[in-house]
Amino acid sequence: MVNSSTRAFGGPMKYIQGLGEFNKMAEYTNNYGGRAFFLIDGFLFKNLNNRLESIYKAGGYPYNAVPFSGECCQEEIERVSDLVRNVSADVLIGVGGGKTLDTMKAVASELGLSLIIVPTSASTDAPTSAMSVLYTKDGTYIKNIRHKKNAVLVLMDTEIISKAPIRLFISGMGDALATYFEAMANDASDSTNYIGKGYRRCKAAMAIAKACFEILMEDGIKAKLALERNICSEAVENVIEANTLMSGLGFENTGCACAHGIHAGLTELPSTHKFFHGEKVAFGVLCQMMLENTCSELFEKVMDFMVNIGLPVTLKQLDVENNPENVRVIAHFTAIENKLIKSEPMAINEEIVYNAIMAADAIGNYCLNKKNGK
Repeated sequence: MVNSSTRAFGGPMKYIQGLGEFNKMAEYTNNYGGRAFFLIDGFLFKNLNNRLESIYKAGGYPYNAVPFSGECCQEEIERVSDLVRNVSADVLIGVGGGKTLDTMKAVASELGLSLIIVPTSASTDAPTSAMSVLYTKDGTYIKNIRHKKNAVLVLMDTEIISKAPIRLFISGMGDALATYFEAMANDASDSTNYIGKGYRRCKAAMAIAKACFEILMEDGIKAKLALERNICSEAVENVIEANTLMSGLGFENTGCACAHGIHAGLTELPSTHKFFHGEKVAFGVLCQMMLENTCSELFEKVMDFMVNIGLPVTLKQLDVENNPENVRVIAHFTAIENKLIKSEPMAINEEIVYNAIMAADAIGNYCLNKKNGK
């Protein structure tokens, strides 16, 4: 519970979203220093580095770029920090998915340098926050790290984002879906947000979390259908903003709860490591609704959305066999080892979480079978 009446709100200094914005990269980085250093997702490195060579050569600006190793872990943070020191970079740019961006946030925080975030998909709400999620080298969750500053710029090139695999876009909707539910849980328990040492939520943050949910319900299906036909429609632009800016501002300024707690518990099972963050969070939303006994009207609306959009609603869809041993692993870590679920406005123990997971899996299977006419 918050022990002060002080409210706080934070976020990146600037957010820019539009087609072709990556082509202006040298113009943006030159505002923060002479030498830019890029960390780029490995599978995108060749293509994007070739584009950067043309962009920076034309402007006569120096830059360095290296590929991301694949995991936001202490070893990768130290490796990239050493490379940045060696070239005396002035501004850091993370280009890629959530783990790439989280790594560059940690490097910028350690070295005290300005940071620009350039997501290549709308797969998580990580870009706007001053937080990194730290894992082991093999992908097991360790902890969340809070940094002192947010990025000076989050740059969303919707031309690049709309060409990313659609599964990433759907995963982003799973992550964004949690924002409203977790905001409501934190508000009910009067828990602290993630600004600095933790403060009470501003009304603006709650409004943003609600607007994020409303856009997903209104435009989510339309955006998915448009992207399946390689169309960057207004609905796609709206969901990109919801997945990234609204969800990011929402979670950082209100807090996480059960949905992200379940995600952390799922990472204890190696079979889940191949699934995206938002896919695991989405199942966590279902668990949170079971835990809180969400009203039927809202529950059915969210379940229909999740099933129709293709988000996981069962353990099997996350390659987890539903047996007591597996569910106990998830429940124990969520309830005992991880603090996120403590923001729920009710008493929490391992048995309560275990029952919520089992109930979520049962109703998820029921809804899938109903959709398939079984």
